[in-house]
Amino acid sequence: MALNFNLDSLLETSLLSDDPWWIYILKGAGWPVGLAVSAFALALFLGIIVGSLRTTERRWARVVCEGWIELFRNIPLIVQIFIWYFVVPEFIPAYKTWMIESDPVASQFLSAFLCIGLFTSSRVAEQVRAGITSLPKGLKNAGLALGFTRLQTYTHIIIPLALRIIVPPLTSEAMNLVKNTAVAITIGLPEITMRANEMGENTFQFFAAYLWATVIYVVIALGVN
Repeated sequence: MALNFNLDSLLETSLLSDDPWWIYILKGAGWPVGLAVSAFALALFLGIIVGSLRTTERRWARVVCEGWIELFRNIPLIVQIFIWYFVVPEFIPAYKTWMIESDPVASQFLSAFLCIGLFTSSRVAEQVRAGITSLPKGLKNAGLALGFTRLQTYTHIIIPLALRIIVPPLTSEAMNLVKNTAVAITIGLPEITMRANEMGENTFQFFAAYLWATVIYVVIALGVN
């Protein structure tokens, strides 16, 4: 069967809106961008805390944080997003009621935000831990000798220096996070991949639809880089 490479189909008016298909797909870019920014903020916040606690002398803190990392890092992302959207609400009646009564897109975004943010936090935590352990061990003692508390030593000396070291892997993680937002199609979030799929199903021009979606993802990822 011959493939159809008709790129002109992107200029045709969408059957789902008054815009051409290329604009209809492009408007879906707001979801992965918003999702990536918010999820990365959550991942960075939790990752710094978990990664730092993994380097403390308190064994219970290290064990809890290691369990956190292994839990979120070893479960496939697509399984996690199904858990957050279909399973977690069953255990939280108020959350389930809100999902039913609210805009469905809002609940889809929240589930994707929690899923991707927590998943990425486990990866960021390992990078933070590696950054801290790469620093001279005398820095911590020097901070304590200057009169800083252990918390102040971490927040004012250890963590800032560690973050400077791990900027390159954090950049790669941010780019991966943008690509991971595509799993939100599985719970119905109308982002780029879903809109490209809708174009393909309505026009049978899957090549044009996914080629344009690929271009948009590349531009967003390069912008992050």
